[in-house]
Amino acid sequence: MKLNTILIILGLLLFTNCDDFLDLTPISEETSADAYTTASQIEAALTGSYESFQSSEYYVWDYLLFQDMRADNNYAGGDNPEIFAIDFLDIAPTHSRLFTHWSNLYNAISKANVVLERVNQISDAQLTDERKAQIRGEALFLRSYHYFTLAKLWGSVPLITSSIKATTAESVNIPKSPIEDIYAQITDDLELAATLLPDTYGSSSITKARATAGAAHALAAKAYAQQPNPNYDAVLAHIREVENSAAGYTLINYSELFDGNNPNNAESIIEVQYLGGNEGNFGPQLLLPPSVTGDTWRKFVTPSVDLISAFDAEEDTVRKNASILFEQVQWVDEFWGNSAGSTIPFSYKWKNANGFASPDNTYLIRYGDIVLLKAEALNELNQLDAAVIEVNRIRNRAQLPDLTDTQKSSKSVLKQNILKERRLELFQEGQRWDDLVRYGEIITTMNNLLEIDLRTNTAINYNMTASKIFLPIPQQELDRNPALEP
Repeated sequence: MKLNTILIILGLLLFTNCDDFLDLTPISEETSADAYTTASQIEAALTGSYESFQSSEYYVWDYLLFQDMRADNNYAGGDNPEIFAIDFLDIAPTHSRLFTHWSNLYNAISKANVVLERVNQISDAQLTDERKAQIRGEALFLRSYHYFTLAKLWGSVPLITSSIKATTAESVNIPKSPIEDIYAQITDDLELAATLLPDTYGSSSITKARATAGAAHALAAKAYAQQPNPNYDAVLAHIREVENSAAGYTLINYSELFDGNNPNNAESIIEVQYLGGNEGNFGPQLLLPPSVTGDTWRKFVTPSVDLISAFDAEEDTVRKNASILFEQVQWVDEFWGNSAGSTIPFSYKWKNANGFASPDNTYLIRYGDIVLLKAEALNELNQLDAAVIEVNRIRNRAQLPDLTDTQKSSKSVLKQNILKERRLELFQEGQRWDDLVRYGEIITTMNNLLEIDLRTNTAINYNMTASKIFLPIPQQELDRNPALEP
């Protein structure tokens, strides 16, 4: 990729395929010392760091498999045995997606580490101290986001905060760090990043595409809630910073969040940017119905009977219609109709397929999530009346009435209603598994889930146990790194 092309793309924040720019292969001291000496080179390296959101299959669509589908929101659909294995909670260390995501996430972390190491060493007059600080903040945010993903998927993982420059065993065979240490690194980095980043970059399209102070505070709030011992005071402190941001985050009409025509809107805190064509999102083609995709093969990530029942029980037509589309199909679906010609639901928050090159963006964090997280924190801190106000903001936006006296009658009851609200609000946004884990409901929910396979008229036994909360470390990584415990 020519340097002037990189600079043009950087200015427009169109994160192109720069995966070859940096990788996990150790580099010599001579090479690394000379690699980044100008402002344009470090900006290009930062662009390559952002690009991981587009090139890593986890962030493109596999997050739906490991979050919504692995939980109770979706079935596998399609015809891929490894996806069925995720759906049925039968994930072996040899599952190919494990190593793909593990290596892609550490590749992304490596990119951020190199930027953090090099940026302050550059003396180019075109790189101001202010911009250096912003670059550091952006790289800290990116590293934190990827470690947050790793911690939620695997729990304890190796903590690598500098680039690997040697090939000795002690340099590359890094043991796991306790999950508490992973979260401490995440939150420490985000606390610092928030002080280095601006609230906006002027243009909304750039502000939503890049890490901002609001994004750092929002991610910190999510990390403080998700860590093994949640710190809900810290959650609220960071949410207050999000609310006070000059970016002016606000709730917008729910259907406009997902109509494919409002990228980088006022509710978005940060999102992955897609243009279509060579910069397209391939995820929508895999799950949208034939009327949208123009093909006839069986789609993946089919909404579950249990999910549709949850929408219907709440009479939640606004969010259901924005998120689900029913369509008659000619394939056999074992949960919705064991014969061709059945009408089944499709995940519909993406609206455009474009032959594996959709222009539909993906939210990494949006304000609606943060409002419900604030309700959760307030409830945990015994501020139930304040928590109810936040829940009702989300419900009223969906044209639902305020919580009833019964729904807010106690801390435990309100907690369950907040969890239910998160399910309906955030379906197909890669949150469900994490929410159930954080609420301590993952084992009960999956073992009580009644899903009938119509081919045999028997219920699926998900056999959920505590050992399945986190994914197994990929076998390839265990074979490569003897310092890791199975």
